[in-house]
Amino acid sequence: MVNDPALGTIFFFIGVIGSLIAAFSMWFIDKQYAVYVGPIYAAFEGLVLGPVSGIFESMYSGIILQAIALTFGLFVVMLVIYRARLIAPTENFRIGVASAMGAIFMIYMVSFILALATPYQIPYIHGNGIVGIGFSLIVIGVASLTFVMDFDFIEKGVEQGAPKHLEWYAAFGLMITLVWLYLELLRLLSKLRSR
Repeated sequence: MVNDPALGTIFFFIGVIGSLIAAFSMWFIDKQYAVYVGPIYAAFEGLVLGPVSGIFESMYSGIILQAIALTFGLFVVMLVIYRARLIAPTENFRIGVASAMGAIFMIYMVSFILALATPYQIPYIHGNGIVGIGFSLIVIGVASLTFVMDFDFIEKGVEQGAPKHLEWYAAFGLMITLVWLYLELLRLLSKLRSR
């Protein structure tokens, strides 16, 4: 863990820029390069998660371990639910989850832009009240449902004998979901602890 806040900030911004470039290149270049871009993305994402986790841990002791345990717990639960075929990744399911993800992205972007450009934010969603906690639970639910689409992509790739490089692409998608869920769980736990 980095104990120097200035160094942590530098790592954070390098990580954000690098992971965004890696993620966008993964989506827009040929998938055969996933074997190279995936590990680069993971390294940059580590530069983001380290300082963020350190900040949360300095405010709430033990929160990182709780968030990691919950992340992997939800991962296993969703895998069991998927394998038991309790949730089917139908076309309507995909549209619903993708729409919810888009709405969450838009809310976060508007909130981010408002915070940068004005002294205002979208009210309540960042707070530790019922609305803020409810919003976090909804986002965690959507992130968890994203695992179903990840598992389906992996399973279909295996069944259809997809090229080897798509394994890396599938792992990239799974990694994004895990990181998103971990960060949302950190937010929820911090809201609960600050009540």
